[in-house]
Amino acid sequence: MTILILIPARIDSTRLPGKPLADIAGKPMIAQVAARALESKVGRVIVATDSEKVAEAARAEGVEAIVTKGNHQSGSDRIFEALQTADPEGKAEIIINLQGDLPTIPPEDVRAVLRPLEKPDVDIATLGVEITEEEEKTNPNVVKIVGVPVTDSGERLRALYFTRATAPWGDGPLYHHVGIYAYRRAALEKFVSLPAGTLEKRERLEQLRALEAGMRIDAEIVQSVPLGVDTPEDLEKARQMLAKKG
Repeated sequence: MTILILIPARIDSTRLPGKPLADIAGKPMIAQVAARALESKVGRVIVATDSEKVAEAARAEGVEAIVTKGNHQSGSDRIFEALQTADPEGKAEIIINLQGDLPTIPPEDVRAVLRPLEKPDVDIATLGVEITEEEEKTNPNVVKIVGVPVTDSGERLRALYFTRATAPWGDGPLYHHVGIYAYRRAALEKFVSLPAGTLEKRERLEQLRALEAGMRIDAEIVQSVPLGVDTPEDLEKARQMLAKKG
């Protein structure tokens, strides 16, 4: 399969202004995310951003960058615009949407998100991690996957729902959703053409739009949640983690 990794990066951030350009271990954050994508060695890597400064920072590291419109409602819309520019002939069969604020994501997890697409009836693939901290089970900022195992070993779920609530009820594991997606090209085209769904608006989770439309999402279960950088505290943690990595 021909695979593209597209990294959406918006310059504005309420809690961390200029987030993609924040220095982490001597490089802007967007360069660190792109480095993890390149280390995965699964395909061409492109930054999709609304800022020429962010594009320049990516290009300075030898990474392709495309400047998109500034009014996109989601990262999915931004990468779809970039896809039209980067691959107008439609050669890419799989598009990975890697959020631009995951500078510590393991490259092997970027590879892992492709595994559910080995089944031809899966439209979109993502990642999950079993929740081990009790406070995360009730934290609305921790999105949970409600799903059923599709393998005997339980390392993959078919997603039935995503929620900020504590779900499902009863004994058994809960799973933290990791926001990286691998789309079949046709699935991405369909997804961005759909209006926002009722549950999507209520939960503020765009992946519910796909489920409401009858699309299939499977989640590969991995071992750790990558640090999403949203606050100055997160940024300092990322700096410490990558400084240790060297």
